Amino acid sequence: MSSRWHRAIAELKAQGDAARAAAQRVHDVPSEQRTTAVAIHYVAEADYLRSANTLLHAHLADRRPPRRLPVARVWPFLRDVWKERALSRFGGVWRAIPRDAALARMRSAPSDSLLAAVIDQAEALQASLRGDRNVNRLYESYIPDHQGNPATGRLGVGRTAPTLPGLPDPGHPLNRAFPRSGATGMRVQPGREEEFRQLHTDRFAVHERALAFGDKVLELLIEHRGEGVSPEQGRLRGAGRWVGREQQMVPNRAKWPTRLNGYQGVTLAALGLLVLACTGLPLTFGQRADLLSHYTLLFLAAGVIGCTGIALVGRHGPKLITAPGPRAALPGIAAAALALTLWQGQGPVADYYFAGPYDRYDREYADGCLAASPYRRDAVQATADDGVLTVTPIEGGPTLRLGPAKDGSTHPLRPLDRATRAVLDEYGC
Repeated sequence: MSSRWHRAIAELKAQGDAARAAAQRVHDVPSEQRTTAVAIHYVAEADYLRSANTLLHAHLADRRPPRRLPVARVWPFLRDVWKERALSRFGGVWRAIPRDAALARMRSAPSDSLLAAVIDQAEALQASLRGDRNVNRLYESYIPDHQGNPATGRLGVGRTAPTLPGLPDPGHPLNRAFPRSGATGMRVQPGREEEFRQLHTDRFAVHERALAFGDKVLELLIEHRGEGVSPEQGRLRGAGRWVGREQQMVPNRAKWPTRLNGYQGVTLAALGLLVLACTGLPLTFGQRADLLSHYTLLFLAAGVIGCTGIALVGRHGPKLITAPGPRAALPGIAAAALALTLWQGQGPVADYYFAGPYDRYDREYADGCLAASPYRRDAVQATADDGVLTVTPIEGGPTLRLGPAKDGSTHPLRPLDRATRAVLDEYGC
């Protein structure tokens, strides 16, 4: 057995053990961490299923296994969002199920008892996938019959609601989303109850079938690629590393109250003003730097800052307003002061770093070495044209030519000819 196959089989075995441990952890974990444990369970199962399918394909094609088995990446800074996404998508289990092409490759391979068991589990997984896709199509909108017992409307007694034109299937999502003729109930289509129960059973059996498929693939690989010797547990990557570390992965944080009091509202409003002030930074500095021609990038930067600020407020805001009474407004007062400072200070700061040619002349020369000369601020006429600042003294004298004279430039003004250099040397500039 090659070292790469040995490592791949060992990692697959580790993923299978982690998936089982994650399933057990769902029942053992405290209630406040159960949703995190469920998310880890779903993703660990999807990793096991995806890796098993990848190694099986490499085995059937008689190729070397990949250096790294495919596992889902756990987002390092947005684990709350990662968790919600994993819960809403079953951790990606449905996408990891072998499709028809993979099943065809299995059936075209040489006959083998272990491969036959793998094919059986793959077919069971496809049945679960069909159950997930079709179980909701067996529902229909109906018009309850209230003429008899008033409670009969809740028992599914009534007639099927008319369907939308061109959509004769009463289970079509549009027919269920937009019921017609006063339909107020939802039921399983009459006569299809047994089919509904089977699809429902197949759908929720996907977890057991995913583990069974991975186990059969592992047995097949050990037999044909591992010389019948089960390897030691390999390196574990992906969601399986977080089994038993739910609190560390997604810590319990304060929640937003259902209703804000006045002090909490002040803090929330002040945080919003702070985010707004930060959002204006790229636009202010872009205007002073004469970069409005790149308005797309400026607005993109402002949008990124705004979205980041909203995300930070949504995540850490509840912790800032947990103090009782007026103390809940203290973070808001600090945020308002910081927002006012940013709002009033970003303009002057941008003007200082991205000053125009006249302001830079005053700052570098007229207010310094030339303050007592004929080239002081109130004794010259200055014009900027084509990147050259021309300074002519009213009382007479050589004309200064300085550059680069551009709006929004951060480069200092330098002499452009020998006469200008001589005048600046004369006054010690």
